[in-house]
Amino acid sequence: MSDRGFTHLDPLGRARMVDVTPKDPTHRRAIARCKVFMTPETTAMVANNAVTKGDVLAVARVAGIQAAKRTPDLIPLCHQLTIGSVYVNFQLDDDFIEVEAQVETVDRTGVEMEAMTACSVAALTIYDMCKSTDRSMLIGELTLWEKTGGRNGVYKRAATSADTATSRY
Repeated sequence: MSDRGFTHLDPLGRARMVDVTPKDPTHRRAIARCKVFMTPETTAMVANNAVTKGDVLAVARVAGIQAAKRTPDLIPLCHQLTIGSVYVNFQLDDDFIEVEAQVETVDRTGVEMEAMTACSVAALTIYDMCKSTDRSMLIGELTLWEKTGGRNGVYKRAATSADTATSRY
């Protein structure tokens, strides 16, 4: 808890949306990542565009972009922002696909939730498109990696040994 108390509660303890109107718009960016763990055979099918439902990464990219734009519809106290850009990219490894989402805006509040929502929905789309091949897939490690802009400035997550592990557990 900050010195100001809970920011999403009014003095009577009721949920409220934080008032950002006094803040000046600034350039803000957030980068989030997650992984979809799967069998090496499934990863190879995705890499070779051999999944029967179609181009998994192309569909997941569009799903992530759409999700970033719809974040306030999903997260109750998120502000509606004018999203300037959304990039969703993928890194394939032997037994996982890493999803990275970068969201930018010039607004009064940050885009961390938009980046994390884009990652989540892109990962869920990968799962949906590959589930007939591999029901053992696991989605995990959803993390905010970087945030810039606003009163708190720059945040960069320090990499840990767990970030380099490719184990499902």
